[in-house]
Amino acid sequence: MARRVGGPFRGVVTDVDGTLTDAQRRLDPHASRAVLGLEARGIPVTLATGNVLPIALALHRFLGTSGPVVAENGGLVYWPRGTRGTVERRADRKVALRAWRAVRAAGVPARRLFTDRWRETEVALEPSVPLAAVRRAVRGLPVTVESTGYAVHLMEKGVGKLPSLVRALKPLGLSPRDCVILGDGDNDVAMLRAAGFGVSFPTGSRRARSAATFVTRHAYADGFEEGLKASGLVR
Repeated sequence: MARRVGGPFRGVVTDVDGTLTDAQRRLDPHASRAVLGLEARGIPVTLATGNVLPIALALHRFLGTSGPVVAENGGLVYWPRGTRGTVERRADRKVALRAWRAVRAAGVPARRLFTDRWRETEVALEPSVPLAAVRRAVRGLPVTVESTGYAVHLMEKGVGKLPSLVRALKPLGLSPRDCVILGDGDNDVAMLRAAGFGVSFPTGSRRARSAATFVTRHAYADGFEEGLKASGLVR
């Protein structure tokens, strides 16, 4: 059940994997239509993902979103300005690489994601790695270890989706309180708490569900539409 919140909302911020996709991580056409409908009404949609910028930027263009893009869990912010756009790097990858070396030195059975070859500000590990062992290995280093369900991310401490989202939305004259924010992972928790209306899913992490204003009955893209309706942005 949704708790009482203010409105109306002037923007939408959404995670990608598990939110705009189906169980196989395929982009769902229902979510695509919902995004196009929001943009047609002048409601900017911002993508906030743990994925690398090349993938996030492709989705931004193919979905037709007009808002900025927060990639690598906040390590990068992209604004669609002019023909090239503007990118701001908000974390030092050297910190994450130092953490990765500590994980390897500790003998933790970890492998980096294939997409790490394009990652600029963090290191992402395959999700099968034992999370507790990774955290023990990097104890004392200025890093945050966060699981999204799709990867385990090593990030410079203080970096995250929320602070970068605040930075990304500022040129639009928006704050998270002006937005409906949808996400399903632990890396979405801070955004969901700061949202005007936070939406999570039955497939979301326990922390994400607890942080949300509204937890949908349906999962994945069906839940995306359900959450928008619950917020009052979509009928």
